[in-house]
Amino acid sequence: MLRKIPNTFVIIFCLLLLAAILTWIIPGGKYEEKINEVNGVRQKEMVFHYTQNVQQWWQVFSSFYKGFTRQSGIIVFILMIGGAFWIVNNSRAIDTGIFSFIDFTKKLERFRILRLVGVNNIVIILIMLMFNMFGAVFGMSEETIAFVIILVPLAISMGYDSITGVSMVFVAAGLGFAGAMLNPFTIGIAQGISGLPLFSGIEYRFFCWIVITLTGITYVMLYARKIKKTPGKSPVYMEDDYWRERDKSSHERIAYYTPVIAWIAWGILLTVMIVFSIIQPVSKFKIGNSTEFSFPIMPVFSGLFFILGIITLRKSVHFFILLLLGFTILYLIVGVMGYNWYIMEIATLFFAMGIFSGIAMKKSADEIVKLFLEGVKDILPAALVVGLAGGIIIILEDGQVVDTILYKLSEGIKGSGKIATVGFIYLIQNCINLILVSGSAKAALTMPIFAPFSDLVDLSRQATVMAYQFGDGFTNMITPASAVLMGVLGVARIPYGKWFKWVLPFIIILIVLGFLLLIPTVTMPLKGF
Repeated sequence: MLRKIPNTFVIIFCLLLLAAILTWIIPGGKYEEKINEVNGVRQKEMVFHYTQNVQQWWQVFSSFYKGFTRQSGIIVFILMIGGAFWIVNNSRAIDTGIFSFIDFTKKLERFRILRLVGVNNIVIILIMLMFNMFGAVFGMSEETIAFVIILVPLAISMGYDSITGVSMVFVAAGLGFAGAMLNPFTIGIAQGISGLPLFSGIEYRFFCWIVITLTGITYVMLYARKIKKTPGKSPVYMEDDYWRERDKSSHERIAYYTPVIAWIAWGILLTVMIVFSIIQPVSKFKIGNSTEFSFPIMPVFSGLFFILGIITLRKSVHFFILLLLGFTILYLIVGVMGYNWYIMEIATLFFAMGIFSGIAMKKSADEIVKLFLEGVKDILPAALVVGLAGGIIIILEDGQVVDTILYKLSEGIKGSGKIATVGFIYLIQNCINLILVSGSAKAALTMPIFAPFSDLVDLSRQATVMAYQFGDGFTNMITPASAVLMGVLGVARIPYGKWFKWVLPFIIILIVLGFLLLIPTVTMPLKGF
């Protein structure tokens, strides 16, 4: 008889207890920045010193509150997204879109080449490549939570499972994040701290991105094929009953219509877009920190919304709501790349989409509020998990053991060869990422130590940055300290224990692959290294 996997909340609380125990075993320590002057040049140095132990015990319970406080942005983001999508789901617009998409893919099967390759395979690959690029170029992470609500039902309707749906967006973006070429939040900060030209060494990074992406997509496709053939082999087959029931209920006949209020909603949104087009006729976009270009995206979007709004409203309000969803995604991309949007702006965007979807469906204000609250209630467990997981790093930070762990690990590197050294740095970054998942914070903490250390052992600073980059990326997909991972799993209704068992072999493959890709950085004359 199989042993029942504990509830996700139980697993995370046990990890909280483990973190508290570590504060009684590991001595406290802290890194402080020291400024030295060498030949009139000011240089920064990170100096470690031990501090008095701050053992954590009753703080295990207060860490839940502190975790909510620290992760409040992501928690509110999840709640607003959940409420907004509940309104959209109630309209059955997404059901309409899925049915239309499936009908379209069936028509494509009449082409022999596409039939041999598999239309569903092409769909999964294209979606994964899109989110992979988002992760590689602008570090997409928290934003993936919003797309899980769309892609999990799509995966279920195609005959796969919720793990496949999560892989299409979260895993794909994670692969791009780890093998990034232009991610300003990881590579940009790490190279800046290390004194390297921004995004130098991009040629080899591009090669690494291709290898990592192909490996990840192949792994997901092999799994998806197995589930398509035998759905019962899915580790989340029972949990996916929730999505299958939703899928069955959605097959009821949809009555197509367009109320007058939907045209009014279109007119209001079009007016707002035109005003923004006048205020911001040309937008500047950044790819990484080095490439910039300008484009009149707001006027273009306004024109498209005018034309497509008329077309979709003439068909049905359901297609108009799908248009709202599509433009919400487009504005998300524009906002992130052109205006440095983060979760507040993105949550606001989806919230507005939900409100206008309700208006277009001729819902009263009370009905919209009721639907929104139902969505918040449905998504609440995911938000609670994020708050609880945020307490893990708080316990370790308040216990002042994070810097001690880093110091002890870095001391163990000294005296090794180049391959062993870069491997140790890579291993340390992976271990640190299990508890400190913020790429920017980790770069600020570790690179001032490892960059000068690599000079002492005749190791390329670029290789050290890559060891940080890989170490920061892969384990984001498994560590329960990641608020994004716990949010994604909560939305997809995948128990953490089952996700851990599925993703662990994949993470091991990626970690080994990352080490193999690091070897050429210390053995071959690569450009920028």
